[in-house]
Amino acid sequence: MELFLDSANLEEIRFWSERLSIDGVTTNPTLIAREGIRPGEVVPKIFEIIGQDKLVHVQVLAQDSAGMIKEAYQLRSWHEQVVVKIPLTLEGLQAIKALRASGIRTTATGIVTAPQGLLAAKAGADYVAPYVNRIESTSGDGIQVVADLVKLFQLHGLPTKVLAASFRNSRQILQVLLAGAPSITINPELLPALVDHPLTEGCVESFIHNYRQRFGTDSLE
Repeated sequence: MELFLDSANLEEIRFWSERLSIDGVTTNPTLIAREGIRPGEVVPKIFEIIGQDKLVHVQVLAQDSAGMIKEAYQLRSWHEQVVVKIPLTLEGLQAIKALRASGIRTTATGIVTAPQGLLAAKAGADYVAPYVNRIESTSGDGIQVVADLVKLFQLHGLPTKVLAASFRNSRQILQVLLAGAPSITINPELLPALVDHPLTEGCVESFIHNYRQRFGTDSLE
């Protein structure tokens, strides 16, 4: 399983990369704009934090295929481990196909249906990113879209990975993993909910209390 942090906040990335074995970071124009740091500045800093061998997914801004391809080369010039995020449109499909021929890795982003993801995989995308919560917020079934894509790629021998994205809660994260998603990207705001639990905290406090009551100290010596 691959685990990515969905953030452009350097402090968040540093905090969680020190605690989790992450495979990289995903960003988008909204996340980068929120931090007020241009992509050319923030991407190298992310690599400095997480390691030069990890992956950082960075999205193009152009909406036509020629512009997407040009920006993809620009993004890859910053670091060879950049994966270029391309929106799934007709222009995006053309760009993904051309970039595959040039050896540039891509993530088809903004996926909301299984057919979109299948076409992106056929065009040569390395990853497809279904937006789970956005699908469910419009009365769709985001978990099923992920499950369908996982099955389709297995049935047809496609090497593309499903990079499940856009979660509202920990339940959705668990469900996409049970559905077989090989890659997920999580907003750091959701991570504490996956770690913290009052029962765990209660057990720890009980252990310490019992030890302190018997020995009169917290020291192991």
